[in-house]
Amino acid sequence: MDADLFADDAPAPIARRSPVIRLLMRLGSALARWQGPRWLRSLQTRLAVGGLLSLLVGMSVTAWMLAERAEHDLLQQSTTRERAETEHLAQGVQRHLAWLQRSLEALTPLVGELEVHEPARAAELLARSGLAQEQLSNLYLAAPDGRLLVYVDSAGVRYPQTSLADRDYFRQAVHSGLPVISPPVPGRISGEPVVILSHPVLRGGRVVAVVGGAMRLASRDLLQDVRAVLQADGPVLTVITDAEGRVLAHPERQRIMRPLREDARFEQAALRWQAGDAAGHAATWQIGDDLVSTASESRAGWQVWRVVPQAALLAPLRAARNAALRDAALLALVAAALLGLFLHWQFRPLARLQRRAAALLAGDETSPWPTAGGEIGRLTRTLQHVWAERLQVDNFNAAVLQKLGSVMSAAPVGLAFTRNQTFELVSVEFCRLLGHAEAAIVGQRAQVIFASNEDYAQLGPLVGQAFGQGLSYAGEWQMLRADGSRFWALLQARPVLPGEPEAGTIWSVNDVTEQVQSRRLLEHAAHHDALTGVVNRQGFEQAVQAVFDAQPTARPAALVMIDLDHFKPINDTAGHAAGDAMLVAVAQAIASRVRGSDLVVRLGGDEFALLLPGCTHDRALAVAEKVREAITALALTWEGHTLRVGASLGVAELGDHHASPAQWLAQADAACYDAKRMGRGRVRTASPLRQVHSVPEIAAKGAA
Repeated sequence: MDADLFADDAPAPIARRSPVIRLLMRLGSALARWQGPRWLRSLQTRLAVGGLLSLLVGMSVTAWMLAERAEHDLLQQSTTRERAETEHLAQGVQRHLAWLQRSLEALTPLVGELEVHEPARAAELLARSGLAQEQLSNLYLAAPDGRLLVYVDSAGVRYPQTSLADRDYFRQAVHSGLPVISPPVPGRISGEPVVILSHPVLRGGRVVAVVGGAMRLASRDLLQDVRAVLQADGPVLTVITDAEGRVLAHPERQRIMRPLREDARFEQAALRWQAGDAAGHAATWQIGDDLVSTASESRAGWQVWRVVPQAALLAPLRAARNAALRDAALLALVAAALLGLFLHWQFRPLARLQRRAAALLAGDETSPWPTAGGEIGRLTRTLQHVWAERLQVDNFNAAVLQKLGSVMSAAPVGLAFTRNQTFELVSVEFCRLLGHAEAAIVGQRAQVIFASNEDYAQLGPLVGQAFGQGLSYAGEWQMLRADGSRFWALLQARPVLPGEPEAGTIWSVNDVTEQVQSRRLLEHAAHHDALTGVVNRQGFEQAVQAVFDAQPTARPAALVMIDLDHFKPINDTAGHAAGDAMLVAVAQAIASRVRGSDLVVRLGGDEFALLLPGCTHDRALAVAEKVREAITALALTWEGHTLRVGASLGVAELGDHHASPAQWLAQADAACYDAKRMGRGRVRTASPLRQVHSVPEIAAKGAA
């Protein structure tokens, strides 16, 4: 369990929750901390606002659901109505085409062989019919071979020298003897798109002539009796196409004869109709924001299309819904005002209780407690009981703190009490150790007494782990005095109540700077040579073992074993003091030729070694050669004599073939022995294939 001084980490389970859960938890925590504006902090106001919001939400949701249902029903009704209207229009187109064909058929008995050979009389007969002025753009009379005999339109009677024999609709009327309605074609006389109605004239069972008329598509409305519905009428658009989907009638004349699917308002509907997505000869679809319907007529196979925006259908309903929402909001405001007045009357005893509690906190204990019934009365009695118990606890705590202060003042060690990572009580000795006045440190964060923020961060988990195991904590840390100086302190901690970090922690602080320095001096002496100051054999063996254990990341690394040549005569002739001086000079010469990260070692007597971490075999050979040259160049003046020594060196790089640190050392030592055996004063490298022996065995061979 974390100590209160360092308990700053979030509980582990939260980190394992999903991002959505963590976001909701943070949002809930933020809402819990948010107090809002001052006018909203009153419970009475919050209840009134909550009631208003509840009414608004309830009434709005109800109105919205009713409006959605009404919109759905209205769309269903509009779908049925639009389909029926479109079918009615298609039937009107069919009836009109039938009437035109019957009108042409009524002309056929009046046209005989005489009129065929007398175009003037035929022209008079066609002109008197009135069809060319009222229903059709023109009338014509043609011979069975296709010669156009008479042409009557609004400009008068003409006798053009042209033929209709190449027109499919004309040949079909002549061959079948039946009336024909053509697809849209370019007019032979006018040149603009037209639809031709042709009716054969029969005499004795054979076709003696063909009477027909044209309906112009671009310069004149297609059908006079449906003119009103073909024009753009508000948001409704009506279009007529042939069986192939080409536009025959459209308010935008430039779309005549173009495919209907090029009009974005009809594109999806046209594709659905072509794909057979319809039941029978009529269909209605909701496509995007539009309601599209279509129906076909059976005489010419034409299609009537209508599109109406759903927004236009729903506009009255939505206006009514918005009005209902405004009325609901007004009603909710009135209800909230009434609720606020009622709550104000009900909460008057609570306001008096609040003023009484504020007076108690200000030290006024003479004001009477308010009287009330129900929950407020029970709350009043509960607060009276709590206040009485608080007075008892405060008196007890004051007595305890007075005794604790006396104990802490007399304690020979620094003592401190912390809660929520803050100093609440400190002893005289604690203030003396840290150089702070009591008033300057009480209320401060505990972090201010540590030499570094990193130490403070590392200490927290250690204390928490110890407390979690039911143990006290003890450890050495650097502390920071008020004047900026540092000292080592033995820091001990124990929770006031185990398992309850909020109760606080008791700390003791002892200055152990001298003990730490003495211990470090002893540790240094245990791993360094007293004469030369370089690392001794014990420190060397530990360092070699550490590099060997760190494989393969510790590679490359190399060992260099150094054995001095001609050193024994110095001891024999100049004395051991001269020998010691030479050993010190050799150690300094070796150190001058290596990196700061390299380890210089005196193994004993005249034997030295180097540990070269991060050094390849070739680099190690170069370093060994520089060391040999530095030792050979030494010239020690002693009592009028110049003393010199040489060195034999063996190099071994760490590799996979080394089964243990001892084998690595043995290879380097064997290479050094080879250098001596081959004449001294040289550097030899160890061969990984060579059989090597342990260091004691090599030493025995050297002694022999």
